[in-house]
Amino acid sequence: MFTQLSLRLRIFLFFAFLAVATSALAIAGLTLGYIRLGEDHALSAFVIAGLIGVVAIFGLTTWVWVLFDENVARPVERLAADMRARAHADVEQEIDHAPARYLGDLGTAAAAVTANLTETRNAMAMAVGRETARLSLEKSRLETLLAEAPDGVLFCTPDHSVVLYNARAVEILGHTEALGLNRPVRHLLMPGPILQAYTRLLEAGETEGADILCATRRGARLLEARIRLLYLEGQETSGPGYVLSLRDVSKDLKVHAERATLLDRLIDATDDVLPALPEPQKSTLSETLSDIAARKAATDTQWWPMEALPLTDLGAALRARLARKDVALTLDLPTRRIRCDGYAVTRMLERLALGWSGQGATAFTLRLAQLGDSAVTLSLESNAPAPDRSDLTDWLSAPLSPGFASFSGGDVQTTHGTRVTLGDGAEGRSALQFSMPLAAPKQTLPARAIQYDFDLLHADLPKELSQAPLSKLNFVIFDTETTGLNPQVDEICQIAAVRVVNGRIRPDERFDMLVDPGRKIPTASTAVHHITNEMVQGAPGVAEALTRFHRFADNNVLVAHNAPFDMAFLQRREAEIGLRFDQPILDTVLFSAILFGQSAEHTLDALCTRLAITIPEDDRHTAIGDAIGTAAAFAKMIPMMEAAELPTLGATIAAFDRHARLIGHLN
Repeated sequence: MFTQLSLRLRIFLFFAFLAVATSALAIAGLTLGYIRLGEDHALSAFVIAGLIGVVAIFGLTTWVWVLFDENVARPVERLAADMRARAHADVEQEIDHAPARYLGDLGTAAAAVTANLTETRNAMAMAVGRETARLSLEKSRLETLLAEAPDGVLFCTPDHSVVLYNARAVEILGHTEALGLNRPVRHLLMPGPILQAYTRLLEAGETEGADILCATRRGARLLEARIRLLYLEGQETSGPGYVLSLRDVSKDLKVHAERATLLDRLIDATDDVLPALPEPQKSTLSETLSDIAARKAATDTQWWPMEALPLTDLGAALRARLARKDVALTLDLPTRRIRCDGYAVTRMLERLALGWSGQGATAFTLRLAQLGDSAVTLSLESNAPAPDRSDLTDWLSAPLSPGFASFSGGDVQTTHGTRVTLGDGAEGRSALQFSMPLAAPKQTLPARAIQYDFDLLHADLPKELSQAPLSKLNFVIFDTETTGLNPQVDEICQIAAVRVVNGRIRPDERFDMLVDPGRKIPTASTAVHHITNEMVQGAPGVAEALTRFHRFADNNVLVAHNAPFDMAFLQRREAEIGLRFDQPILDTVLFSAILFGQSAEHTLDALCTRLAITIPEDDRHTAIGDAIGTAAAFAKMIPMMEAAELPTLGATIAAFDRHARLIGHLN
């Protein structure tokens, strides 16, 4: 009980007790003395002595208490307040220890401690600032490198969930609701090849990685992928994560298949029909062969990897390679871009220049001979006589390099649909000329974003979901706009959601869809959410919208404000779409009741006001605006629930039961 009282009050009570107890003892002593004396006429003397003694005791005690209060109790309280301010309120000025001069070294010791605390805190703040700046720079570099990577990149946990993806991955995999942080890879790609390669690399302890082919869940497109294990120092998970780099090769394989089919037709027609047919049928076969040749030529340049390369870059690369062989090259090229395999074309030109220089050619020039609408003609020129056609054939038949032993200049011609020919250059010089297709105009793409959360690499959720901390779970916070307030007869006309992963809102991972309710939207409802009948024309129907939302919300805890209302519209359609929303469902109304009491107002506006959250007026009563506002409130309430000793999903749902009379919950 006394620990709840202030220091000064406890000291006052101590001195008061001391005065009363001393006075009582003095009176008891005088009484005993009077009784032992046994003379009645001495009573008045004893009473006067007692009164004087009691007054003296109270006076002396009060005087000592005042001195003690002034010079000990008050300075101690002031010293404690000063130390608390410097410990918790970032107060930096020195403690004035003059009032504590009667406390011995306590005042100077407290001043020294707080001064050292301030210095330590400032030094730590500076160190943290420097480290934060460094990490911010590294983060910026990482984002830039991964965002601009030509391949799609996925970083995955040992349990095959995504912790990072770049914009190219979104382009390759498509804007699917299954792509998001902490979502399973198996929802994006067929898992067999990935699991097999992961297991093999893990068992072998490989760090170099492996190349695999995998297929997308959506569209069954084939991807060329490279998987590499990530052995991170200090990792807390049972095994290493891994990185997947993805490249869509569906188009290339389709072209290869087309070429194979055409060649098979040619072989079959030649081997089986031509020898046995008379002249009229041979004419038919000849037409077939001509058709095959034409169609094959159209695919010659499609299957080899090409890039949009500026002519100036091509010339600079060739000049640098020839300079190492003491062969000079002059460039006369515009800044136009061509579609080619830059490495292969450069090596082919190098082979031609070196072969020609062996015949005495010097002072080479690479220039633009002709510019057309879809192609350019390049000319490699020299003052030396033109080579013989047989020499040109030999140069083009030789391998480009030891690493390309089976790939020659002739193959470069085939893959690029061109032929190197002898021609006339500028000012009477000899020339080797060939054409290259122009690249399509460069498109201005929107800024690429990268989404990641490396903390997910160290997160292992309990097998029992109820024991999982709220801050470690994945949530989909959603809201609906409807044609009315009766879930039995009204329909959804808009549904939107945003994800909260690892306790943070992921604004880029959102679901926002207008829905055709299949009925007219009443004017009164439009006045609230501003969705008109014209806006929902051509929008997906309710069944399709809920099917796509189910895919977005899969493996996530659902959260809504007044969840029973929104869930009634979803659960009513479960039988129709053949899917169930059977994950845990949390309600921010009940969160508000737990944290702020049932007597408080629990509307979304009131909750946002208490938590200093502003929903723009134009976004209020829109599904996405209310979903983002609810998500912001929910993210702020997670640490508040932990402070209220309700850190897990199971404890939260159990606490909902105490507020069932306010609003029912669905778990």
